[in-house]
Amino acid sequence: MKNTSDYGVLMMNLGTPDAPKTPEVRRFLKEFLSDSRVVDLNPLVWKPILNLIILTIRPPKVAKIYQQVWMDEGSPLLVLSQRLKENIKKTLSVKTGQNIPVELAMTYGSPSVETAANKLREQGVKNIVVIPMYPQFSATTTAAAYDRLMKSLKNCPHWPSLQLLHDYADHPMYIKALSNSIRAQWDKQGERRHLVLSYHGIPKRYVSNGDPYSRRCEMTSRLVAEELELGDHEWTHVYQSRFGREEWLKPYADATLKALPSMGVKKINVISPAFSIDCIETLEEVTLELGDEFKNNGGVAFDYIPALNDTPDQVALYINLIEQNTKQWK
Repeated sequence: MKNTSDYGVLMMNLGTPDAPKTPEVRRFLKEFLSDSRVVDLNPLVWKPILNLIILTIRPPKVAKIYQQVWMDEGSPLLVLSQRLKENIKKTLSVKTGQNIPVELAMTYGSPSVETAANKLREQGVKNIVVIPMYPQFSATTTAAAYDRLMKSLKNCPHWPSLQLLHDYADHPMYIKALSNSIRAQWDKQGERRHLVLSYHGIPKRYVSNGDPYSRRCEMTSRLVAEELELGDHEWTHVYQSRFGREEWLKPYADATLKALPSMGVKKINVISPAFSIDCIETLEEVTLELGDEFKNNGGVAFDYIPALNDTPDQVALYINLIEQNTKQWK
């Protein structure tokens, strides 16, 4: 059916290997870690380290981790992102009575930005709202996605009009959605627990150089705590997933969870607000690694609160973001 709307939607997430196998993981990691937005070291120093050491040692290990979380339909990040995309498309169709094209692209891997852009072009789209699926802006994620988008348009003879979303770290519907998911978990458990809000870390140097990421993460945590009426002693803000030897954003999640039981906090819930979609960092690193760290050091109860994924609250949030960023085309 031919597009009858004034705009289309391009959703962008980070990316994932095509299969939980060493060659596919190596290919993905090479593309991801070769991006200077992600690792900003001098290429003359970084490339030998990447090609001779990291891409030799890490792919088999990471492939095994992916095998633990892989779904029947594929990678959780891709499968759940596609489900969200389809629910958004259906909801937009019902609300507007139009066939509004919605496509998904990954900054690294498949589906590529070119593939998604071609699908939008085939449907006659001349105006595109771009939504990076990162609640908190960082040059390592959102800006990297936009770099990839602009590169894909380099040889395009006729650019569409673009509306680029910055982030939604303090959007009321996002804060409400996170809070609703936490309350639902508490109801399921039959008790409120100490809340740990864990965000993907980045090197501290990036923030010192101007990246607003930590400020945006702290904003999200504070607003969620206020929405849930939590006292300062009832929640903890941490950063996970550090890599390499340099200092990253603190407090570190692993060290913090290891110490909490000795401080009398033996029952916790962990939520990872930086991830709109569950992926290897939440399903394996948080649920398994951090969970084991906590329980091995005296923790009694540990439960992860899933990402918003394709829940009605997340769909409603993205519909609102789309509506607010397409007014000029209506």
